[in-house]
Amino acid sequence: MNNELQPIDLELTHGYILVVASSARMLAQSARASGFKPLVIDLFADLDTQRYAEDFKQIISLAEQHLKFAVDYFIENYQVDQLVYGSGFEHHPDSLSYLDSRLTLLGNEPEVFMGLHNKEAFFTEFKRLNIPFPSVQFTKPDLFEGWLLKPMQGQGGVGIRHYLGEQVDSECYWQRYQAGQQYSVLFLADGLQFQLVGFNSQWSTQVNKSSQFLFSGIINACDLKAVQQAEILDCLEKLVPLFKLKGLNSLDFINDGNSSFLLEINPRPSASMQLYEADLFKRHIKACQGGLSDAHYPIKGVTGCQIVYAQSDIIIPEGFVWHENCSDFPETGVICRTGQPICSIMSHKNQVHSVMIDLQTQQLNLQKRFLAHGI
Repeated sequence: MNNELQPIDLELTHGYILVVASSARMLAQSARASGFKPLVIDLFADLDTQRYAEDFKQIISLAEQHLKFAVDYFIENYQVDQLVYGSGFEHHPDSLSYLDSRLTLLGNEPEVFMGLHNKEAFFTEFKRLNIPFPSVQFTKPDLFEGWLLKPMQGQGGVGIRHYLGEQVDSECYWQRYQAGQQYSVLFLADGLQFQLVGFNSQWSTQVNKSSQFLFSGIINACDLKAVQQAEILDCLEKLVPLFKLKGLNSLDFINDGNSSFLLEINPRPSASMQLYEADLFKRHIKACQGGLSDAHYPIKGVTGCQIVYAQSDIIIPEGFVWHENCSDFPETGVICRTGQPICSIMSHKNQVHSVMIDLQTQQLNLQKRFLAHGI
């Protein structure tokens, strides 16, 4: 295992590259910073996404029938032949197979992505490898107290809630609630080995009764002891070759103060990617091509990101001025319903406490302004 982030010494051809995600701003921004000309397909066409994109197409879902026209457009008009994908395919895994048939997919292969969302097989492997995780069931528990209901193909905590004994469909499973601090580890992989990018602390929020653990924010710092971090890295040594992981991935887990319990692997660039300044877009491509190189890149300061959710229905007014720390911001006239994300905010400081205070202050100020534009 080589667990330090490495510099890039191999030239990559800079040109058009297609990025596809439910929200593609982060990938488009990273691609542009790496010298590429990003062509974007996503669901929101946020203003800053449009600014980073060489060209873009907004679609209503990542289902194959909605992707086809946009993909055809970019292939025919730009002769693009490489693609990096991000979030959103959890709900449309078959679309990855379609994209793989049209372009060179720079990321985990479709069968790898889909295999990681076969929860029964996934946790069976955890058990076989003696990797700790909160116990799961795929049939209704006899007693509902202490269980969470989770979607089979989830993203960002959407749909996770405390189970109250209600009837559910077959696209869910049950997992024991585990108290503790939420963490993730971001890493690069070449299918056999991995490099550590960084450990992160993250937090969630409840926006409604059906999403009680929605991803809310993340910071590139954590208070885990060295031995606890080493235990997670030992798990990755087993999991990376087992699942043949490639490119940027992240692993979510909970620590109760003594022990860590693994939750899931996100087999794609995650939100924590934007917390680091090491040209991770290019490194993602290189890792997918089998390239992991050698020198350490220190993390400078502390960076955090938080999602601002609508506390009531709002409409983005004409001339609304977005703060420079805001990203993923919608166009004038867009309606954000209660519980939906409005934008993201970033903060970079020297200390964790300062970042957290700054994120809280920014959010409160934005929410005061949004309240004035409620519907």
